[in-house]
Amino acid sequence: MKKVTLSQLNCPTERVEELERLFESRFGAKPSRWFSAPGRSEICGNHTDHNRGKVMAAAVNLDVIAAVEPTDDGTVTVKSVGHEENRVDISELSALESEKNTSTALVRGVLAGFRARGYKIGGFNAYTQSDVLKGSGLSSSAAFEVLIGTVLSGLYNGGEVSPVKIAKIAQFAENAYFGKPSGLMDQMASSVGGFTKIDFEDPEKPLIEAVSLDLEAHGHSLCIVDTKGSHADLTPDYAAIPAEMKAAAAFFGKDCLRGVSKAEIIANLPALREKVGDRAVLRALHFADENARVDSLAEAIKSGDFAAFLSVIDRSGESSYKYLQNVYSCAHPEEQGVSLAIYLAKSLLDGEGAARVHGGGFAGTIQAFVPKHKLESFISGMEGVFGEGSCHVLNVRPFGGVEVAP
Repeated sequence: MKKVTLSQLNCPTERVEELERLFESRFGAKPSRWFSAPGRSEICGNHTDHNRGKVMAAAVNLDVIAAVEPTDDGTVTVKSVGHEENRVDISELSALESEKNTSTALVRGVLAGFRARGYKIGGFNAYTQSDVLKGSGLSSSAAFEVLIGTVLSGLYNGGEVSPVKIAKIAQFAENAYFGKPSGLMDQMASSVGGFTKIDFEDPEKPLIEAVSLDLEAHGHSLCIVDTKGSHADLTPDYAAIPAEMKAAAAFFGKDCLRGVSKAEIIANLPALREKVGDRAVLRALHFADENARVDSLAEAIKSGDFAAFLSVIDRSGESSYKYLQNVYSCAHPEEQGVSLAIYLAKSLLDGEGAARVHGGGFAGTIQAFVPKHKLESFISGMEGVFGEGSCHVLNVRPFGGVEVAP
């Protein structure tokens, strides 16, 4: 496991000192170990991972950090700033219906995933603090899951559990214990770190390709704008996307869309529409086109064609808006903050940069690549509508889940 210093983490000393104080106040002693896992930004590949598609993602400089001390009492206790404490007895790791949609379920699920795969587990106390914006599309839940997996790897497995395996265990926890049918992209991007293209055709052996993109050199900043929309009651909206995509795949005798070509979809449109409905067909077409866009984006980065990069980002956003249809919930059509933010962003950018829905969609955030000379006016314009502090300028973090050297 990679170890980094506080300076490499760009973590303020005050943040660590405060967390150490909180840990000592709660557990009666100072922590001996420190760990961190980052949030992530999906760059392209919107809602493709759950059907074994391709994605481009980047770990970002916002993270969840943990002060940790191993214990021998067979209990994992995790206290997070601003949240209730999670306690799990490692002798009882069955999924509990009463814990669904809770952080305790994630802790229990990661522990169960480690044990099921033959890794060692044990007790520990942890106090965590996160600056990954909740509901921001930066995947705070994946960062938390990866953090727990990174702690278990560091404390009990010599830091030898690979980032890919930690990501798979984290996804297992979210799917089987938390109850959210997510793909693997969030956890993989957080665990691996950097700017990466990931191909999930074989989910047991995803192909990971590191790519290098220096936004500063191209005179742009990566911004995430929080529209302050609520993610409450949106699980059915999220769950419908993989379900409809897989229904379209089932028409062709496949278990996911990765085995279905765009030509096959178009050739069978009349029967497919009748069988699964128009929205499922449009989402299947989005999947096919989005996979191709991820390849195009990677080629644009490698060739240094930043104009092509921005064009792919915009086309991805347009497809998510029109065909994937994840910019607002059909159950709450009066709430369309993401749609409004995209319109405002494009108005402020005025033909430059790029903007698209960010993350799972339906509420929350948009992503924008903003030219430096427009950054100040962009932030001012977005925060004038969505509130002070709603526009965040991010940096790409070159590493994923790590232990932090004292």
